[in-house]
Amino acid sequence: MSLPVVILAGGLGTRLGEITKAIPKALVEVNGEPFLAHQLRLLRTNGIERVVMCVSHLGEMIRDYAGNGSAFGLRLDYSFDGPALLGTAGAIHRALPLLDESFFVLYGDSYLPCDFGLAGRSFEQSSKLGLMTVYQNEGQWDSSNVEFAGGKILAYDKNIKSQRMRFIDYGLGVFRRSVFQEFRAEGLFDLAKLYQDLLARGELAACEVSQRFYEIGSVNGLKELSEYLASRENKFL
Repeated sequence: MSLPVVILAGGLGTRLGEITKAIPKALVEVNGEPFLAHQLRLLRTNGIERVVMCVSHLGEMIRDYAGNGSAFGLRLDYSFDGPALLGTAGAIHRALPLLDESFFVLYGDSYLPCDFGLAGRSFEQSSKLGLMTVYQNEGQWDSSNVEFAGGKILAYDKNIKSQRMRFIDYGLGVFRRSVFQEFRAEGLFDLAKLYQDLLARGELAACEVSQRFYEIGSVNGLKELSEYLASRENKFL
């Protein structure tokens, strides 16, 4: 049985401007379909069976579109942030009643064509509380924020960068639920801070992936994903 996946889909999508004024980012059209359809199919292809969507901004529209997930061969559940902003880690804390002892986490605007099974196995073998997937980005697709060597994360910071940071947080994490039970859900609490806390405690494992990531958080990101998906489809024509 595969680990469930938490999708953090509560963002406002402000970088997309007019595109996300009336719809949530997860429902932005990519090659004739809502982005979420592509994302859910990718998860099913990776053997994922269950997804918990953490939603906020226009989240009812996401639920109305995807329903219980049966159209995608998945079981979908929903956790709504409520009136107060919780942050990415805070949203997961709120969703804990729906989650297993361990689970994947990814962002609602990320398309990650990597091996989820490899990440899951690496996490279990590590016996640590969390795992971050990393990609040797070299500053190409976004600003690199991870110093990684010898299979270990040596430094991670989204704000303070160094020339030794040649890798990037790929966007797929794996966690034990106990990590989120340790803090009280008061105010904003983000995954970046949680990753740093786990690293400082020696409780953050790493898994290097070789496939680049795609995202729809920007107009350029949308274009790149559209081209990638079109090229994949053409392979099967």
